[in-house]
Amino acid sequence: MTLRLFNTLTGQLDELSPADGGELRMYACGPTVYDYGHIGNFRTFLQVDVLRRFLKLTGVPVRHVMNITDVDDKIIRNAAERGISIGEYTPKFVDAFFEDLDSLRAERPEFIARATEHIEKMVQLIQRLEAAGAAYKTEDGSWYFRLKSFPEYGKLSKKDLTGIEDGARVDVDEYEKDSARDFALWKAVKPGETSWDTAIGRGRPGWHIECSAMSMEFLGESFDLHAGGEDLMFPHHENEIAQSEMATKKPFARHWMHVRFLLVDGKKMAKSDGNYYTLRDLLLKGYKASAVRMALISVPYRHQLNFTFDGLIEATNAIDRLRTFHERLTKAALPAGESEAMQQAASKARAGYFASLANDLNTADARAPIFDLVRAANTALDKTAQGQGEFLAGDREAVLAALKDFDAVFDVLEDRDAGPTERAVAWAQADGREVAAELLARQGLSDAEIDGLVAERTQAKKQRNFARADQIRNELAEKGILIEDSKDGVRWKRK
Repeated sequence: MTLRLFNTLTGQLDELSPADGGELRMYACGPTVYDYGHIGNFRTFLQVDVLRRFLKLTGVPVRHVMNITDVDDKIIRNAAERGISIGEYTPKFVDAFFEDLDSLRAERPEFIARATEHIEKMVQLIQRLEAAGAAYKTEDGSWYFRLKSFPEYGKLSKKDLTGIEDGARVDVDEYEKDSARDFALWKAVKPGETSWDTAIGRGRPGWHIECSAMSMEFLGESFDLHAGGEDLMFPHHENEIAQSEMATKKPFARHWMHVRFLLVDGKKMAKSDGNYYTLRDLLLKGYKASAVRMALISVPYRHQLNFTFDGLIEATNAIDRLRTFHERLTKAALPAGESEAMQQAASKARAGYFASLANDLNTADARAPIFDLVRAANTALDKTAQGQGEFLAGDREAVLAALKDFDAVFDVLEDRDAGPTERAVAWAQADGREVAAELLARQGLSDAEIDGLVAERTQAKKQRNFARADQIRNELAEKGILIEDSKDGVRWKRK
Protein backbone atom coordinates (compact mmCIF):
# COMPACT_ATOMS: atom_id res chain seq x y z
CA MET A 1 0.00 0.00 0.00
CA THR A 2 1.51 3.33 -1.09
CA LEU A 3 1.37 6.31 1.21
CA ARG A 4 0.09 9.57 -0.25
CA LEU A 5 1.48 12.41 1.86
CA PHE A 6 0.99 16.15 1.48
CA ASN A 7 4.12 17.71 0.01
CA THR A 8 4.65 21.31 1.12
CA LEU A 9 6.94 21.86 -1.87
CA THR A 10 4.36 20.90 -4.51
CA GLY A 11 1.26 21.86 -2.52
CA GLN A 12 -0.46 18.53 -3.18
CA LEU A 13 -0.71 14.92 -2.07
CA ASP A 14 2.20 13.03 -3.58
CA GLU A 15 3.11 9.37 -3.37
CA LEU A 16 5.95 8.84 -0.94
CA SER A 17 8.31 6.04 -1.85
CA PRO A 18 12.09 5.54 -2.03
CA ALA A 19 13.52 7.17 -5.15
CA ASP A 20 16.05 4.35 -5.56
CA GLY A 21 13.63 1.54 -4.71
CA GLY A 22 15.52 0.75 -1.50
CA GLU A 23 15.40 2.56 1.80
CA LEU A 24 13.28 5.66 2.21
CA ARG A 25 15.83 8.30 3.21
CA MET A 26 14.33 10.88 5.54
CA TYR A 27 15.65 13.70 7.68
CA ALA A 28 13.68 15.23 10.54
CA CYS A 29 14.75 18.33 12.43
CA GLY A 30 15.41 17.37 16.03
CA PRO A 31 15.53 19.44 19.23
CA THR A 32 17.58 22.48 20.06
CA VAL A 33 18.73 21.44 23.50
CA TYR A 34 18.56 24.72 25.41
CA ASP A 35 15.75 23.53 27.74
CA TYR A 36 13.33 20.66 28.33
CA GLY A 37 11.14 19.85 25.33
CA HIS A 38 7.50 20.95 25.51
CA ILE A 39 4.46 19.07 24.24
CA GLY A 40 4.40 21.13 21.03
CA ASN A 41 7.90 19.87 20.22
CA PHE A 42 6.90 16.31 20.98
CA ARG A 43 3.80 16.50 18.81
CA THR A 44 6.13 16.93 15.83
CA PHE A 45 8.47 14.12 16.90
CA LEU A 46 5.51 11.77 17.48
CA GLN A 47 3.93 12.55 14.11
CA VAL A 48 7.26 11.69 12.48
CA ASP A 49 7.19 8.49 14.54
CA VAL A 50 3.75 7.70 13.09
CA LEU A 51 5.18 8.20 9.60
CA ARG A 52 8.18 5.91 10.09
CA ARG A 53 6.11 3.24 11.83
CA PHE A 54 3.52 3.17 9.05
CA LEU A 55 6.21 2.98 6.39
CA LYS A 56 7.78 0.01 8.16
CA LEU A 57 4.37 -1.63 8.67
CA THR A 58 3.78 -1.47 4.92
CA GLY A 59 7.19 -2.96 4.16
CA VAL A 60 9.17 0.19 3.36
CA PRO A 61 12.62 0.20 5.02
CA VAL A 62 13.57 3.55 6.55
CA ARG A 63 16.87 5.39 6.91
CA HIS A 64 15.89 8.13 9.34
CA VAL A 65 18.30 10.85 10.46
CA MET A 66 17.58 13.34 13.24
CA ASN A 67 19.87 16.15 14.32
CA ILE A 68 20.58 17.46 17.78
CA THR A 69 21.27 21.20 17.67
CA ASP A 70 23.72 21.59 20.53
CA VAL A 71 25.15 24.95 19.48
CA ASP A 72 23.06 27.99 18.63
CA ASP A 73 22.26 31.49 19.91
CA LYS A 74 19.93 30.39 22.73
CA ILE A 75 22.28 27.70 24.00
CA ILE A 76 25.23 30.07 24.01
CA ARG A 77 23.20 32.74 25.82
CA ASN A 78 21.86 30.35 28.48
CA ALA A 79 25.25 28.75 29.08
CA ALA A 80 26.87 32.17 29.45
CA GLU A 81 24.24 33.22 31.99
CA ARG A 82 25.18 30.19 34.08
CA GLY A 83 28.90 30.74 33.62
CA ILE A 84 29.54 27.35 31.99
CA SER A 85 30.50 26.09 28.53
CA ILE A 86 27.93 24.74 26.11
CA GLY A 87 29.61 21.35 26.52
CA GLU A 88 28.66 21.46 30.20
CA TYR A 89 25.23 23.00 29.59
CA THR A 90 23.63 20.76 26.93
CA PRO A 91 24.16 17.14 28.10
CA LYS A 92 21.38 17.13 30.70
CA PHE A 93 18.88 18.44 28.15
CA VAL A 94 20.04 15.90 25.55
CA ASP A 95 19.59 13.09 28.09
CA ALA A 96 16.19 14.47 29.14
CA PHE A 97 15.03 14.66 25.52
CA PHE A 98 15.78 11.01 24.84
CA GLU A 99 14.27 9.94 28.15
CA ASP A 100 11.06 11.78 27.24
CA LEU A 101 11.16 10.38 23.70
CA ASP A 102 11.42 6.86 25.14
CA SER A 103 8.62 7.56 27.63
CA LEU A 104 6.38 8.52 24.71
CA ARG A 105 7.33 5.31 22.88
CA ALA A 106 8.86 7.14 19.91
CA GLU A 107 11.29 4.93 18.02
CA ARG A 108 14.89 6.12 17.86
CA PRO A 109 16.07 7.24 14.40
CA GLU A 110 18.66 5.08 12.67
CA PHE A 111 21.14 7.97 12.91
CA ILE A 112 21.40 10.83 15.41
CA ALA A 113 23.72 13.67 14.40
CA ARG A 114 24.97 16.24 16.89
CA ALA A 115 25.92 19.56 15.37
CA THR A 116 29.12 19.94 17.39
CA GLU A 117 30.41 16.63 16.00
CA HIS A 118 30.08 17.71 12.34
CA ILE A 119 31.78 21.10 12.21
CA GLU A 120 34.23 20.06 9.49
CA LYS A 121 31.37 18.99 7.17
CA MET A 122 29.77 22.41 7.65
CA VAL A 123 33.04 24.17 6.84
CA GLN A 124 33.41 22.10 3.67
CA LEU A 125 29.88 23.01 2.59
CA ILE A 126 30.58 26.71 3.13
CA GLN A 127 33.72 26.36 1.00
CA ARG A 128 31.61 24.81 -1.78
CA LEU A 129 29.22 27.75 -1.55
CA GLU A 130 32.11 30.19 -1.81
CA ALA A 131 33.33 28.41 -4.93
CA ALA A 132 29.80 28.67 -6.38
CA GLY A 133 29.73 32.41 -5.72
CA ALA A 134 26.98 32.05 -3.09
CA ALA A 135 28.96 32.73 0.10
CA TYR A 136 31.03 35.72 1.10
CA LYS A 137 33.15 36.72 4.09
CA THR A 138 32.67 39.97 5.99
CA GLU A 139 35.29 42.12 7.67
CA ASP A 140 34.68 40.57 11.10
CA GLY A 141 35.37 37.05 9.73
CA SER A 142 31.74 35.88 9.47
CA TRP A 143 30.39 34.16 6.36
CA TYR A 144 26.99 34.82 4.78
CA PHE A 145 24.86 33.23 2.09
CA ARG A 146 24.18 35.59 -0.82
CA LEU A 147 20.41 35.31 -1.24
CA LYS A 148 20.42 36.94 -4.68
CA SER A 149 22.43 33.96 -5.96
CA PHE A 150 19.40 31.67 -5.60
CA PRO A 151 16.44 32.99 -7.63
CA GLU A 152 14.13 30.17 -6.43
CA TYR A 153 14.28 31.37 -2.82
CA GLY A 154 10.76 31.16 -1.34
CA LYS A 155 9.59 28.15 -3.36
CA LEU A 156 8.84 26.09 -0.24
CA SER A 157 6.98 28.69 1.84
CA LYS A 158 5.39 30.27 -1.26
CA LYS A 159 6.40 33.72 -0.05
CA ASP A 160 6.89 36.52 -2.57
CA LEU A 161 10.46 37.53 -1.86
CA THR A 162 11.25 39.27 -5.13
CA GLY A 163 12.17 42.49 -3.33
CA ILE A 164 15.27 41.06 -1.67
CA GLU A 165 17.71 43.83 -0.87
CA ASP A 166 21.11 42.70 -2.09
CA GLY A 167 23.67 42.71 0.71
CA ALA A 168 21.22 43.23 3.61
CA ARG A 169 22.20 40.77 6.33
CA VAL A 170 20.65 39.12 9.38
CA ASP A 171 22.96 37.73 12.03
CA VAL A 172 20.63 35.98 14.48
CA ASP A 173 19.61 32.35 13.94
CA GLU A 174 15.86 32.98 14.25
CA TYR A 175 14.35 36.16 12.88
CA GLU A 176 11.26 37.88 11.57
CA LYS A 177 9.17 35.49 9.52
CA ASP A 178 8.98 37.77 6.48
CA SER A 179 12.60 38.86 6.55
CA ALA A 180 14.59 37.85 3.48
CA ARG A 181 18.21 38.82 3.88
CA ASP A 182 21.62 37.25 3.52
CA PHE A 183 21.86 34.84 6.45
CA ALA A 184 24.84 33.75 8.51
CA LEU A 185 26.59 30.53 7.56
CA TRP A 186 29.49 31.00 9.97
CA LYS A 187 29.77 33.46 12.85
CA ALA A 188 33.12 34.95 13.76
CA VAL A 189 34.39 34.30 17.26
CA LYS A 190 33.12 36.56 20.03
CA PRO A 191 34.52 36.87 23.56
CA GLY A 192 33.37 34.01 25.78
CA GLU A 193 31.65 32.04 23.00
CA THR A 194 32.42 28.45 22.10
CA SER A 195 34.33 28.43 18.82
CA TRP A 196 36.34 26.24 16.49
CA ASP A 197 39.56 26.86 14.52
CA THR A 198 38.82 25.99 10.88
CA ALA A 199 39.98 26.61 7.34
CA ILE A 200 37.47 29.48 7.03
CA GLY A 201 38.47 31.12 10.31
CA ARG A 202 37.74 30.80 13.99
CA GLY A 203 34.07 30.86 14.94
CA ARG A 204 31.00 28.65 15.05
CA PRO A 205 28.27 27.61 12.60
CA GLY A 206 24.99 29.34 11.96
CA TRP A 207 21.91 27.24 12.64
CA HIS A 208 20.84 26.65 9.04
CA ILE A 209 24.11 25.23 7.71
CA GLU A 210 24.04 22.51 10.36
CA CYS A 211 21.03 20.64 8.95
CA SER A 212 22.18 20.87 5.34
CA ALA A 213 25.61 19.47 6.14
CA MET A 214 24.40 16.65 8.37
CA SER A 215 21.47 15.54 6.22
CA MET A 216 23.67 15.28 3.12
CA GLU A 217 26.41 13.49 5.07
CA PHE A 218 24.06 10.65 6.04
CA LEU A 219 21.54 10.65 3.17
CA GLY A 220 23.36 11.98 0.13
CA GLU A 221 22.96 15.24 -1.77
CA SER A 222 19.34 14.43 -2.70
CA PHE A 223 17.00 12.40 -0.52
CA ASP A 224 13.35 11.44 -0.23
CA LEU A 225 11.80 13.39 2.64
CA HIS A 226 12.54 16.27 4.99
CA ALA A 227 10.21 16.76 7.99
CA GLY A 228 9.75 19.24 10.82
CA GLY A 229 7.34 21.60 12.52
CA GLU A 230 5.54 24.24 10.47
CA ASP A 231 7.46 26.96 12.35
CA LEU A 232 10.63 25.78 10.61
CA MET A 233 9.29 26.19 7.07
CA PHE A 234 10.55 29.77 6.88
CA PRO A 235 13.29 30.74 7.24
CA HIS A 236 15.05 27.54 8.37
CA HIS A 237 13.93 25.07 5.71
CA GLU A 238 13.91 27.72 3.00
CA ASN A 239 17.53 28.48 3.88
CA GLU A 240 18.44 24.80 3.88
CA ILE A 241 17.12 24.45 0.33
CA ALA A 242 18.96 27.54 -0.90
CA GLN A 243 22.37 26.66 0.48
CA SER A 244 22.11 22.94 -0.35
CA GLU A 245 20.95 23.35 -3.93
CA MET A 246 23.43 26.11 -4.65
CA ALA A 247 26.26 23.83 -3.50
CA THR A 248 25.13 20.63 -5.24
CA LYS A 249 23.06 21.89 -8.21
CA LYS A 250 20.62 19.09 -7.34
CA PRO A 251 17.16 19.00 -5.72
CA PHE A 252 17.68 18.83 -1.95
CA ALA A 253 14.62 16.89 -0.70
CA ARG A 254 11.86 15.61 -3.00
CA HIS A 255 9.16 15.73 -0.35
CA TRP A 256 8.57 18.09 2.60
CA MET A 257 6.32 17.27 5.57
CA HIS A 258 5.34 19.97 8.08
CA VAL A 259 3.45 19.34 11.32
CA ARG A 260 0.98 22.01 12.44
CA PHE A 261 1.24 24.04 15.64
CA LEU A 262 -0.29 22.92 18.90
CA LEU A 263 -2.62 25.14 20.92
CA VAL A 264 -3.44 24.68 24.60
CA ASP A 265 -7.06 25.41 25.52
CA GLY A 266 -7.39 27.36 22.28
CA LYS A 267 -4.38 29.60 22.87
CA LYS A 268 -0.76 29.60 21.81
CA MET A 269 1.37 27.92 24.44
CA ALA A 270 3.41 30.41 26.47
CA LYS A 271 4.99 30.40 29.91
CA SER A 272 3.55 33.85 30.56
CA ASP A 273 0.01 32.49 30.06
CA GLY A 274 0.55 29.54 32.39
CA ASN A 275 -0.31 27.02 29.65
CA TYR A 276 3.22 25.84 28.84
CA TYR A 277 3.70 22.12 29.53
CA THR A 278 6.53 19.66 29.23
CA LEU A 279 5.90 15.92 29.33
CA ARG A 280 7.28 15.93 32.87
CA ASP A 281 4.77 18.56 33.94
CA LEU A 282 1.93 16.32 32.77
CA LEU A 283 3.32 13.17 34.37
CA LEU A 284 3.68 15.01 37.67
CA LYS A 285 0.02 16.02 37.39
CA GLY A 286 -0.83 12.32 37.35
CA TYR A 287 -1.45 11.82 33.62
CA LYS A 288 0.02 8.82 31.82
CA ALA A 289 2.67 8.88 29.11
CA SER A 290 0.53 6.62 26.90
CA ALA A 291 -2.37 9.10 27.14
CA VAL A 292 -0.07 11.98 26.15
CA ARG A 293 1.12 9.95 23.15
CA MET A 294 -2.44 9.11 22.10
CA ALA A 295 -3.60 12.70 22.51
CA LEU A 296 -0.71 14.11 20.47
CA ILE A 297 -1.11 11.74 17.52
CA SER A 298 -4.89 11.26 17.33
CA VAL A 299 -5.36 14.54 15.46
CA PRO A 300 -3.76 14.32 11.98
CA TYR A 301 -0.47 16.17 11.55
CA ARG A 302 -1.87 18.73 9.07
CA HIS A 303 -4.62 19.77 11.49
CA GLN A 304 -4.00 22.10 14.39
CA LEU A 305 -4.34 20.24 17.69
CA ASN A 306 -6.11 21.98 20.56
CA PHE A 307 -4.57 20.26 23.57
CA THR A 308 -6.86 20.12 26.62
CA PHE A 309 -6.98 18.13 29.85
CA ASP A 310 -10.39 16.83 28.80
CA GLY A 311 -8.67 15.50 25.70
CA LEU A 312 -6.07 13.77 27.88
CA ILE A 313 -8.83 12.13 29.90
CA GLU A 314 -10.53 11.00 26.67
CA ALA A 315 -7.23 9.50 25.50
CA THR A 316 -6.80 7.75 28.86
CA ASN A 317 -10.30 6.25 28.63
CA ALA A 318 -9.76 5.15 25.03
CA ILE A 319 -6.56 3.33 25.98
CA ASP A 320 -8.29 1.69 28.95
CA ARG A 321 -11.02 0.40 26.61
CA LEU A 322 -8.39 -1.08 24.30
CA ARG A 323 -6.39 -2.69 27.09
CA THR A 324 -9.47 -4.09 28.81
CA PHE A 325 -10.74 -5.56 25.54
CA HIS A 326 -7.33 -6.99 24.64
CA GLU A 327 -7.09 -8.75 28.00
CA ARG A 328 -10.64 -10.04 27.71
CA LEU A 329 -10.00 -11.32 24.20
CA THR A 330 -6.80 -13.15 25.06
CA LYS A 331 -8.26 -14.82 28.18
CA ALA A 332 -11.76 -15.66 26.94
CA ALA A 333 -12.75 -19.34 26.71
CA LEU A 334 -14.33 -19.65 23.27
CA PRO A 335 -16.10 -22.46 21.40
CA ALA A 336 -14.43 -23.82 18.28
CA GLY A 337 -15.14 -22.46 14.84
CA GLU A 338 -15.32 -19.12 13.04
CA SER A 339 -18.04 -16.50 12.76
CA GLU A 340 -18.41 -15.11 9.26
CA ALA A 341 -19.66 -11.81 10.67
CA MET A 342 -16.64 -11.36 12.96
CA GLN A 343 -14.19 -12.40 10.23
CA GLN A 344 -15.69 -9.79 7.92
CA ALA A 345 -15.69 -7.16 10.68
CA ALA A 346 -11.99 -7.74 11.39
CA SER A 347 -11.11 -7.64 7.69
CA LYS A 348 -13.10 -4.44 7.17
CA ALA A 349 -11.48 -2.78 10.20
CA ARG A 350 -7.96 -3.58 8.99
CA ALA A 351 -8.72 -2.35 5.48
CA GLY A 352 -10.20 0.91 6.80
CA TYR A 353 -7.28 1.41 9.16
CA PHE A 354 -4.63 1.00 6.43
CA ALA A 355 -6.57 3.12 3.94
CA SER A 356 -6.87 6.00 6.40
CA LEU A 357 -3.17 6.05 7.24
CA ALA A 358 -2.24 5.73 3.57
CA ASN A 359 -4.33 8.84 2.95
CA ASP A 360 -1.99 11.49 4.38
CA LEU A 361 -1.57 9.73 7.75
CA ASN A 362 -5.14 10.41 8.85
CA THR A 363 -4.80 9.07 12.39
CA ALA A 364 -8.28 10.21 13.43
CA ASP A 365 -9.95 8.22 10.65
CA ALA A 366 -7.59 5.29 11.32
CA ARG A 367 -8.75 5.02 14.95
CA ALA A 368 -12.42 4.80 14.06
CA PRO A 369 -12.60 1.33 12.41
CA ILE A 370 -10.49 -0.22 15.18
CA PHE A 371 -12.74 1.11 17.93
CA ASP A 372 -15.79 0.06 15.90
CA LEU A 373 -14.31 -3.45 15.80
CA VAL A 374 -13.75 -3.42 19.57
CA ARG A 375 -17.40 -2.48 20.18
CA ALA A 376 -18.66 -5.16 17.79
CA ALA A 377 -16.38 -7.80 19.24
CA ASN A 378 -17.36 -6.96 22.82
CA THR A 379 -21.02 -7.34 21.90
CA ALA A 380 -20.32 -10.65 20.21
CA LEU A 381 -18.29 -11.87 23.20
CA ASP A 382 -21.20 -10.98 25.49
CA LYS A 383 -23.57 -13.02 23.36
CA THR A 384 -21.14 -15.94 23.24
CA ALA A 385 -20.99 -15.86 27.04
CA GLN A 386 -24.80 -16.19 26.96
CA GLY A 387 -24.53 -19.28 24.75
CA GLN A 388 -25.34 -17.66 21.40
CA GLY A 389 -21.90 -18.34 19.84
CA GLU A 390 -21.34 -15.12 17.92
CA PHE A 391 -17.59 -14.94 18.71
CA LEU A 392 -15.70 -18.19 18.20
CA ALA A 393 -12.13 -19.35 18.78
CA GLY A 394 -11.16 -18.83 15.14
CA ASP A 395 -12.15 -15.18 15.34
CA ARG A 396 -9.65 -14.38 18.06
CA GLU A 397 -6.60 -14.31 15.79
CA ALA A 398 -8.36 -12.19 13.17
CA VAL A 399 -9.24 -9.52 15.72
CA LEU A 400 -5.84 -9.72 17.42
CA ALA A 401 -4.19 -9.19 14.03
CA ALA A 402 -6.14 -5.95 13.57
CA LEU A 403 -5.09 -4.79 17.06
CA LYS A 404 -1.48 -5.70 16.30
CA ASP A 405 -1.48 -3.53 13.17
CA PHE A 406 -3.06 -0.69 15.13
CA ASP A 407 -0.48 -0.96 17.87
CA ALA A 408 2.40 -1.11 15.40
CA VAL A 409 1.74 2.61 14.87
CA PHE A 410 -0.12 3.83 17.98
CA ASP A 411 1.83 1.66 20.49
CA VAL A 412 -0.42 2.04 23.54
CA LEU A 413 -1.75 -1.49 24.17
CA GLU A 414 0.94 -2.64 26.57
CA ASP A 415 0.87 -0.83 29.90
CA ARG A 416 4.33 0.68 30.37
CA ASP A 417 3.14 3.81 32.17
CA ALA A 418 4.63 3.19 35.59
CA GLY A 419 8.23 3.66 34.43
CA PRO A 420 7.89 7.17 32.95
CA THR A 421 5.99 8.40 36.00
CA GLU A 422 8.56 6.91 38.37
CA ARG A 423 11.35 8.62 36.43
CA ALA A 424 9.50 11.94 36.46
CA VAL A 425 9.01 11.75 40.22
CA ALA A 426 12.68 10.86 40.78
CA TRP A 427 13.74 13.74 38.51
CA ALA A 428 11.50 16.21 40.31
CA GLN A 429 12.78 15.15 43.73
CA ALA A 430 16.41 15.35 42.60
CA ASP A 431 15.74 18.79 41.09
CA GLY A 432 14.12 20.10 44.26
CA ARG A 433 10.64 20.33 42.73
CA GLU A 434 7.45 19.72 44.66
CA VAL A 435 5.70 16.40 44.08
CA ALA A 436 2.05 15.96 45.08
CA ALA A 437 1.56 13.64 48.05
CA GLU A 438 -1.15 11.74 46.12
CA LEU A 439 1.28 10.98 43.32
CA LEU A 440 3.94 9.80 45.77
CA ALA A 441 1.35 7.50 47.37
CA ARG A 442 0.49 6.03 43.97
CA GLN A 443 4.15 5.28 43.34
CA GLY A 444 4.56 3.69 46.77
CA LEU A 445 3.45 0.23 45.60
CA SER A 446 5.20 -1.86 42.98
CA ASP A 447 3.25 -3.94 40.46
CA ALA A 448 4.30 -7.10 42.29
CA GLU A 449 3.03 -5.74 45.62
CA ILE A 450 -0.29 -4.80 44.02
CA ASP A 451 -0.60 -8.27 42.48
CA GLY A 452 -0.02 -9.75 45.93
CA LEU A 453 -2.73 -7.63 47.54
CA VAL A 454 -5.18 -8.41 44.73
CA ALA A 455 -4.48 -12.13 45.19
CA GLU A 456 -5.01 -11.77 48.95
CA ARG A 457 -8.32 -10.00 48.32
CA THR A 458 -9.45 -12.78 45.96
CA GLN A 459 -8.61 -15.39 48.58
CA ALA A 460 -10.41 -13.39 51.28
CA LYS A 461 -13.55 -13.31 49.15
CA LYS A 462 -13.37 -17.08 48.62
CA GLN A 463 -13.16 -17.49 52.38
CA ARG A 464 -16.11 -15.07 52.73
CA ASN A 465 -13.91 -12.63 54.65
CA PHE A 466 -15.57 -9.67 52.98
CA ALA A 467 -14.34 -7.18 55.57
CA ARG A 468 -10.71 -7.90 54.65
CA ALA A 469 -11.52 -7.86 50.92
CA ASP A 470 -13.16 -4.44 51.24
CA GLN A 471 -10.27 -3.17 53.35
CA ILE A 472 -7.75 -4.13 50.63
CA ARG A 473 -9.88 -2.50 47.94
CA ASN A 474 -10.13 0.72 49.95
CA GLU A 475 -6.42 0.79 50.78
CA LEU A 476 -5.54 0.36 47.13
CA ALA A 477 -8.07 3.01 46.07
CA GLU A 478 -6.45 5.50 48.46
CA LYS A 479 -3.19 4.92 46.60
CA GLY A 480 -4.76 5.39 43.19
CA ILE A 481 -5.15 1.69 42.36
CA LEU A 482 -8.56 0.70 41.00
CA ILE A 483 -9.79 -2.90 41.08
CA GLU A 484 -12.26 -4.11 38.48
CA ASP A 485 -14.17 -7.38 39.01
CA SER A 486 -15.60 -9.02 35.88
CA LYS A 487 -16.72 -12.40 34.68
CA ASP A 488 -13.30 -12.73 33.02
CA GLY A 489 -11.44 -12.22 36.29
CA VAL A 490 -9.96 -9.42 38.39
CA ARG A 491 -8.05 -6.55 36.79
CA TRP A 492 -6.34 -3.57 38.42
CA LYS A 493 -5.05 -0.33 37.04
CA ARG A 494 -3.43 2.83 38.28
CA LYS A 495 -5.45 6.03 37.99
